[in-house]
Amino acid sequence: MAAKPCVFIHTNHRQLVGALVSRYSIARNSRNSERFDVRILHTQDHPFLREREGQAFRRDGTTAVWRYEDLQSFTPLRFKPPEEMGYAGRAVVIDPDVFAVGDLWELLSRDMAGKAIVCRPRSGSKGLEGGMASSVMLLDCARLQHWRCEQDFASLFAFERDYMDWVCLKLEPRETIGRFEDEWNDFDRLTPATRLLHNTKRQTQPWKTGLPADFTPARKRLRPLNPATWLRPLRRAAAPSYVAHPDPNQERFFFGMLKECLEKGIISEELLRDEMRQNHVRHDAFRVLERTPPLAA
Repeated sequence: MAAKPCVFIHTNHRQLVGALVSRYSIARNSRNSERFDVRILHTQDHPFLREREGQAFRRDGTTAVWRYEDLQSFTPLRFKPPEEMGYAGRAVVIDPDVFAVGDLWELLSRDMAGKAIVCRPRSGSKGLEGGMASSVMLLDCARLQHWRCEQDFASLFAFERDYMDWVCLKLEPRETIGRFEDEWNDFDRLTPATRLLHNTKRQTQPWKTGLPADFTPARKRLRPLNPATWLRPLRRAAAPSYVAHPDPNQERFFFGMLKECLEKGIISEELLRDEMRQNHVRHDAFRVLERTPPLAA
């Protein structure tokens, strides 16, 4: 019997509310939710991530230090689903800041044309250099039997592979990677065509406005011919906190989903207040919920 397709949302304790809202949005906005499962992969269930705390690893051609408490310490779990599926069937893996606007079954059931992975290019310089966005991937798990998440993560610390090459899928044969429409991983853009909204710019995630930043900016290689790199240290110093998302519709979308989660008991008021106390959710969340209109069915 074929494995039932599954959507995996990988997260850590800092992005748990996002992951819960994401899971709800997937079921809410699919007419075929009974045809697939949705599971959360939490860093707390994978101790190999915590065990590397403070250790040096290779990232983007330089050396970085692994921080389990970083906002995005869940990213290695993008490569866990084929193992979880027993290397059979299809899976979609998404970040915890990705929310379904359309029916995710349309992605799970599409023709993969023999590819092992279907995704979209990254934006910015990484995209221009051929990097692919592993934050949303459709996977044919039988074709990814070489993915061994824990072992591959360990190889970063042995300086046998580079983190950015890994997450940009540069270690995969390019002919095994297909491309889907950008709307299946819409980077901070919400339009009538959007299928999966990705609040990818960490500093403007709508549920964190006003909180102190809890992520480590990536150390990027200096590109002397690119003036934008000269301003990067100044921008980081001038923006130590999360700021409002420039698109109010994306804030309304998230809080509309969160409101429904509270009404249905999917997220309790107690859990939300605890997340606010831990600075994982903005302190005015309940005031924002009060002014947020109901979402369309």
